[in-house]
Amino acid sequence: MLYSMTGYGRAEQIINNKVYLIELKSLNGKQLDLRLNMPLILKPFEIEIRNQISEGLNRGTVECIISLKDNNGAKAVTINKELVKTFYNSIKEVGDELGLSTENILPAILKMPEVVVASNEVVTPDEFKLISQTLKKCIDSINEHRKNEGAVLEKDLLSRIEKIEALQPVIASHEETRRGKIRENLVKLLNENVGKEQYDGNRLEQELIYYIEKIDIHEEQVRLQNHCNYFRSILQDNSMAKGKKIGFVLQELGREINTTGSKAYDAEIQKSVILMKDELEKAKEQVLNVL
Repeated sequence: MLYSMTGYGRAEQIINNKVYLIELKSLNGKQLDLRLNMPLILKPFEIEIRNQISEGLNRGTVECIISLKDNNGAKAVTINKELVKTFYNSIKEVGDELGLSTENILPAILKMPEVVVASNEVVTPDEFKLISQTLKKCIDSINEHRKNEGAVLEKDLLSRIEKIEALQPVIASHEETRRGKIRENLVKLLNENVGKEQYDGNRLEQELIYYIEKIDIHEEQVRLQNHCNYFRSILQDNSMAKGKKIGFVLQELGREINTTGSKAYDAEIQKSVILMKDELEKAKEQVLNVL
């Protein structure tokens, strides 16, 4: 079973009259690239939150938004003066450059994130345990979405592998004819440029056998089939992250396909090789989205 790196998850929980809403969005990425947006009162637990997301999602470009709404009504608040100054200076600089008025912008600044915070608010360890449980629900939610997306990817990838395998008998059907054509062309070339009486026929047969064995593509096709079988076995294992391993297998498939093409010296076999390459490239594009 495959998991996609693309997904969305959401979880909400009320903890001590505070409503915590957690959202996770993920896209494909080579490693874990996490962008975390959360209230200041959770800053002491940032490392734990990041570690939990990393363990749960493995890799991908991930955005996590944790928002907080307090149901307690009016409470003492603190204004982050340094943040107000930063917002004001930035807005004023842009206003001056564009020739726009920056009067009466304080109400807008006070609505900016983290400018106004409740005084003396802290999250206790017990509260964070509940928040962590909510985060786990959100991670489970996005992984379920990833699983559903992965099922679509798996179906498509298997169809690509099946099409590559279906072209192997086509290549095999031309193998005997290919050998005969190579032999005929070499003998014809020698007769035209050297003369039939000018070379040893027995030695020629030995050299032809050696040459044809050097350009034999049977081993490449056997290895190609083995790689296809290994691809399927990877899909059956229980690990969640398989994208990199599958990518390596596709590289090996490409190596055998390319070698078959370089040894072929046959137009019909080259056609099948091109079709194989086309399916392989489509598979490589899809694997970029696999976890």
